[in-house]
Amino acid sequence: MSLTDEIFDAAVIGGGPAGATAAEYLAKAGRKVLLLDKAGRIKPCGGAIPPRLIRDFDIPEHLIVAHARGAKIFAPSGRAEMMPIDDGGYVGMVDREVFDEFLRTRAADAGAVRESGLFQKITRESADYCTVHYHAGKTSSGPAQQIRARLVIGADGAVSAVARQEIRGGTKTKHVFAYHEIIRVPEQSAPGWDGERCDIYYQGAVSPDFYGWVFPHGETASIGTGSARKGFALREAVGTLRESAGLTGAKTLRREGAPLPIKPLKTWDNGRDVVLAGDAAGVVAPASGEGIYYAMYGGQLAAEAAEVSLATQNPKALALARKNFMKAHGQVFWVLGFMQSFWYSTDNRRERFVRICGDKDVQSLTWTAYMNKVLVRAKPAAHLRIFAKNIAHLTGLARA
Repeated sequence: MSLTDEIFDAAVIGGGPAGATAAEYLAKAGRKVLLLDKAGRIKPCGGAIPPRLIRDFDIPEHLIVAHARGAKIFAPSGRAEMMPIDDGGYVGMVDREVFDEFLRTRAADAGAVRESGLFQKITRESADYCTVHYHAGKTSSGPAQQIRARLVIGADGAVSAVARQEIRGGTKTKHVFAYHEIIRVPEQSAPGWDGERCDIYYQGAVSPDFYGWVFPHGETASIGTGSARKGFALREAVGTLRESAGLTGAKTLRREGAPLPIKPLKTWDNGRDVVLAGDAAGVVAPASGEGIYYAMYGGQLAAEAAEVSLATQNPKALALARKNFMKAHGQVFWVLGFMQSFWYSTDNRRERFVRICGDKDVQSLTWTAYMNKVLVRAKPAAHLRIFAKNIAHLTGLARA
């Protein structure tokens, strides 16, 4: 029996963390799932995953290529603040090329059918299913193929063809364009390089409205930056980062660039048979640019909403994906969006922001929130101290 003879319960478009997670969850629920992925695409990403993700999604230790036990934050002046993670905690670092393929393989092991192809469009000839058209292989010159599915989960990235075609306002989101280089770390480490630390640069020369990073990946490292400002020279900025880290002469293994959405779309479903997940839904966190956890959680929620819709034959259930995501993380996204728009706007404000990052109360609450994906409400005294310090910096009463 060919794929065109079957009717899938769900076709998942895109095999990144969001799509692979959605496909795995639906397959485990006993649904017939197709996972359509454009082969050979690796997203530029620092590769950081918090302990919450490792626990919730059962990530094996062998995928963790480095354990970051803190961060070093660099101000425009060059002053740096250390942010150690207390109590032996760490942030896991993964290689997206290996990590994403592991997730796709796990989805297939759960029963999803994997297919390599480039999504083209969705048509409808029946009230019972839609037809997904795609080109086999990596390009639009591949053989035209099609499959039938009752539902479609669009997890095809920041510039989502599914969102553009099927979702009202599907292209209306703010983006940061990210670029990074994966380099081979020299056997004899450069001065200042620490394979158990993430370096973050809040400097206008590195990014006028975001930040630059040097993240350890074991034998390799990710060096990148991002900006929403058109014309900003990302490659030159990464060259500056490499020089600052003493890694100018390190061998470059690959270069990657792509837009990152930093604001969730207002609508994730078409009220009929399509729901979005991951970057397609706009769930990369502002300020931090973190996307892997939110993509996988969003993929899980899309799968759960799809399961309810299939079980009840109620397309309105697809709206549960966004409703439940925003209930869990909407407030965090709002806070981070404010942080980015205010603190990242000038070097003077970036200087003050880095000084705030050196505060022990800020560090404790930041790591607790990041690693567990919850807003910390149980330390009112610390919150009060942080509020007072923020007011001092906002009003200029504190020296940068």
